[in-house]
Amino acid sequence: MRAGLRVAACCTALAVVAGCGGRDKPPPQPQREVALTLQQPGDTATVQSGTVAVRGTVEPATAQVRVLGRPASVSGGSFTAEVPLEPGANVVDVIASAPRRAPALTAFRVTREVLVVVPDLAGGDVGQVEDALKGLGLKLEARRGADGFIDGLLPGSPKVCTQRPGPGEKVRKGATVVVVAAKGC
Repeated sequence: MRAGLRVAACCTALAVVAGCGGRDKPPPQPQREVALTLQQPGDTATVQSGTVAVRGTVEPATAQVRVLGRPASVSGGSFTAEVPLEPGANVVDVIASAPRRAPALTAFRVTREVLVVVPDLAGGDVGQVEDALKGLGLKLEARRGADGFIDGLLPGSPKVCTQRPGPGEKVRKGATVVVVAAKGC
């Protein structure tokens, strides 16, 4: 019985040794990455609308594309997606994946510029005008009009006589509106 155990132990040892240093599989080759190219919009683009169209290409043509985590429409290797934008700076990520390929990821920046319509300020008190402009995200630069003899005799505070930019013009948030104020316009 002991001889049988020795033979079994030797066979087991030989089987283990035979497996060592044998034909190991070569290390796996790194996967080729999906080719991803953005065509529109360009990085650091500025738009005024609440959305931006994203366009590009992928290879292989069967790759799946997600823009801001949402599926994009892919046809023949070209993809499109409409992306909502927040006011100000936005970072939009794009990822493409395909079977047996490493995914590709890129991102771009786009700024949504919000325009404000300048109100008609004529005749307004400078303090009230400043409050109204602040509420719209605009700044005020008030200048005193030419003080003539009569202007000094008139009661009350100076009122807005002229403004630049004019009423109804569209400007960026944070822009400055220049007014000239006097008692008698």
